[in-house]
Amino acid sequence: MRTRTALSFVAALGAMSATAAAATADPESLQQVVVVATRLPTPADQIASSVTVITAEEIEASQQRTLVDVLKNVPGLNLVQAGGPGDQTSVFMRGTNSNHTKILIDGIDLSDPSNANGAFDFGQLLTTDIERIEVLRGPQSGLYGSDAIGGVINIITKSGQGPAHGGVGLEGGSFSTFNQAASLGGSADSLHYSADLGHFHAGSTPVTPLDLLAPGEARINDYYDNLTASGKLGYDFSRDFDVGLVARYTGTHLRNTGEDYSTFPAFPDAEQSDSNITAYHVRGTAHLVLGDGFFEQTLGLTYSHNKTEYIAPQTAPAFNVGERTKADWLGALKFSAAQTLVLGAEYARDEISDPLAASMSTRAGFAELQSKLGDSFYSALNVRYDDNDRFGSKATFRVAPTYTLAATQTQLKASVGTGFKAPTLSQLFQSFPPFFFANPDLKPETSTGWDAGFEQGFAGNTVRLGATYYHNDIKNLIGSDATFTTWANVGRATTEGVESFLAYRPLKGLALRVDYTFTQAKDATTGQELLRRPKHKGSVDASWQVTDPFSLDLTVLTVGSWVDGNRDFSVSPLEAPGYTTVNLAGNYDLGPRVAVFARMTNMLDRHYQNPTGFLAPGFGAFAGVKVAF
Repeated sequence: MRTRTALSFVAALGAMSATAAAATADPESLQQVVVVATRLPTPADQIASSVTVITAEEIEASQQRTLVDVLKNVPGLNLVQAGGPGDQTSVFMRGTNSNHTKILIDGIDLSDPSNANGAFDFGQLLTTDIERIEVLRGPQSGLYGSDAIGGVINIITKSGQGPAHGGVGLEGGSFSTFNQAASLGGSADSLHYSADLGHFHAGSTPVTPLDLLAPGEARINDYYDNLTASGKLGYDFSRDFDVGLVARYTGTHLRNTGEDYSTFPAFPDAEQSDSNITAYHVRGTAHLVLGDGFFEQTLGLTYSHNKTEYIAPQTAPAFNVGERTKADWLGALKFSAAQTLVLGAEYARDEISDPLAASMSTRAGFAELQSKLGDSFYSALNVRYDDNDRFGSKATFRVAPTYTLAATQTQLKASVGTGFKAPTLSQLFQSFPPFFFANPDLKPETSTGWDAGFEQGFAGNTVRLGATYYHNDIKNLIGSDATFTTWANVGRATTEGVESFLAYRPLKGLALRVDYTFTQAKDATTGQELLRRPKHKGSVDASWQVTDPFSLDLTVLTVGSWVDGNRDFSVSPLEAPGYTTVNLAGNYDLGPRVAVFARMTNMLDRHYQNPTGFLAPGFGAFAGVKVAF
């Protein structure tokens, strides 16, 4: 149905399909659309921003079970996971900080208000219910407000369509892995529904380097268990009015090795720590079309609850509880085929109730003009105003034009925009007397960034290449003041680099892609390199449909050296060596409803640490079966 296809995905900030910079060189990709860059379904060749889209089919082909696995190969991103599955995972997008990336799922902001610095832990998201992911790079606060200095990662989960259908899957393998998944979906008349259940279990992952243990101390492997349930309901009252509801629950348990600070430098603790996370999110939407498509609008209401329990040896248990309530409205006025005005308004209230009680509220409004001039020039201009009851107001913008040379089908694109990151409730109000104190007068971190690049197709678009240069200036970074007793806006940073790709489809069913990212991130005050931002990153992906039932997917990831600190940062800076990993996945359809699969990860059994002091998993082998009904 036209109305639901357009607006439901706009309301969810989703994607209709891959951009030209997606994972394959599909000749038809330029005719498909992207949503996250403009909040409207827009053809990819009309988008100036750098966007990578990963589909459910690509995730399944490579058998990536966690969001961490999916994002590792994305250009412009560096992922740092302190060990194995479930351990704390950070994303550094285009060299910005780990708390400078906004993450959304079905229109829900997943950040936890109780997190000390506001960084999202990417290690807790499974891929069981994911339909597609859009990764939008560059400062995006002009549309998305706080946290979007580096960019936005937007996730859309699966929706139900057609006759009732479902499936179950089992997988086992290395590190005492035993995973299960189940799904159900479909539609009946005006009702459409879907439900997904994923259970991920890795019971024994070696993480602590043996040479860091105290004499005579044995290593205890990490244990991780994740249960995630999600569902979607929608009802179409008419061609022009529909409502929707999404809900998700995540419960995780992690046992890992922390630090024993009784010595200097600290040793890994002889006893493990326990971390338990419980999170649930609910969002309802109502979508209305007026004037035969002239005016579309969506009203959304969201509630999120996050609770984290941390139990470490010889210390009192720590609890963090955060809640977010949000109301948002999005409208699109289509004045003509060449001019569309997008308007939005939001109200959000963040609260923490443990270990202290505090809250802040933000009211925001934004507007975007999406224009087409002739057959070759497109642009998007947006402005936004955020008013926070704690730190005041902030105005941001973004301009993103693109031009296509008709004779050569060369796409030229550029953008410039601003971003900001609000101080967290913990930074504003949580003190640790007599050593460290909160600062209620903190201001937002701010940035100005720009990029420029091109994309070019050859041989009927079976070969496609492109490159984008980017530059960001970040100011008012929040860090310890000169006395190390409170927070202050003291830092500045500069990040710049190049993202490039080459995609080639030599045969039907065979797609090859090479990505290379150069990143240079420096402290603008001292000139020193920022931690955990490798300068060089490259990846190769080969996807081959060998026969109708049999497919293979090969991924090679290489990451250059970077500057880091040791486990407790008693030694910093130090140079961490780079690494290369090779993964291979195979799928075979036994028919009519049964398929088997197998994969090998880190096939060369490279032993590397990312970050320093935490071993990444070595060689792993996994296999399983899927049954559809």
